[in-house]
Amino acid sequence: MTLPSKRILLIISGGIAAYKSLDLIRRLRERGASVRVILTKAAQQFVTPLAAGAIAGERAFTDLFDAVTEFDIGHIRLARDCDLVVVAPATADLMAKMAGGHADDLASTVLLATDRPILIAPAMNPVMWSHRATARNLAQLQADGVKTVGPNAGEMAEAGEAGTGRMAEPLEIVAAIERLLAATGTPRGILSGQSILVTSGPTHEAIDPVRYLANRSSGKQGHAIARAAAEAGAAVTLVSGPVKLPDPPGMKVIHVESARAMLAAVEAGLPADAAVFAAAVADWRVAEAGTQKTKKTTAGPPTLSLVENPDILATVAKRKTDRPRLVVGFAAETERVVEYARAKLARKGCDWIVANDVSKESGVMGGDRNTVHLVTARGVEAWPSQSKEEVARALVARIAEALKVPATPVK
Repeated sequence: MTLPSKRILLIISGGIAAYKSLDLIRRLRERGASVRVILTKAAQQFVTPLAAGAIAGERAFTDLFDAVTEFDIGHIRLARDCDLVVVAPATADLMAKMAGGHADDLASTVLLATDRPILIAPAMNPVMWSHRATARNLAQLQADGVKTVGPNAGEMAEAGEAGTGRMAEPLEIVAAIERLLAATGTPRGILSGQSILVTSGPTHEAIDPVRYLANRSSGKQGHAIARAAAEAGAAVTLVSGPVKLPDPPGMKVIHVESARAMLAAVEAGLPADAAVFAAAVADWRVAEAGTQKTKKTTAGPPTLSLVENPDILATVAKRKTDRPRLVVGFAAETERVVEYARAKLARKGCDWIVANDVSKESGVMGGDRNTVHLVTARGVEAWPSQSKEEVARALVARIAEALKVPATPVK
């Protein structure tokens, strides 16, 4: 597996080479990547959403105004919830749209909205490829940082046509993807031989069969940390609360609902060399959840009797046996972030706290960026604002450094 946990967004545009993109999906998935697919209207004349979705393992996306996904701005999630955007084939028309910043369908809108690296595999008639307009558009895209693979020279689909314009072969595109992601990803192997436990997402604490207490955690940061650790070679166990994110490949994923279920899964996942508790666990639960839906009455709203949930971070940090060598907690605060994080570090008994401001103005909850402070016994490091994937890779690199230090023998 050369692309473990990598998330590829593949845009297929309309050209006869689109049939090769189905093989590209298969090649990426067999290397451990997850693939989401967008098909333009023209692409659907050559391959069907059903075929692309069946090979990718999830539905293919075709419509900018899809009522199922656009209720929460689905095109923005597609643009950001990936490590790389690949356009294969990239037709002359789509390249022109990209160069001009057009956004009149799902593919072009996602390409304009993404902040991820973009790789295109051009495919068109040789005369179209050599046209001055295409050359101008290509120069603009390259100046904008878009990477290219191909096109190759050879026979075209049209009889009697030959020259440069054939889409690169799927394995060539895979190789280009590997090179591009290797330059931006977590260094391979820095956590080889290490086991990492990660918690992510919220917990849901039942009030009755249809209602629950929860928080706004999306799980994006915790899932990003798990992916980065897997990319670094670790054996990862991810304990995830209820999230709307796909399971990262290349690791063991345990799904839970409540804080008590998360604690049980965490303890079952020990021993581990390091544990990162990124989940936003509900502090309280209802003492006695109703077995039937609570109905409105003339007596007014019901009284909810709350009890405290188990403290998963403190429980693991203070274990006498099977305590991970490194225990990392998260502090999501809306004020006095560093002050509260320092107090939490001392109170919980963990080794590090990753503190962040989750006030409404920060946009962290459910967003794609994060600004954190790493709080340790040695002091506080203020990290710059960056994507959650970048935070994850930086944290994993620091974990790898810490685990290189030999453990202190128990006397």
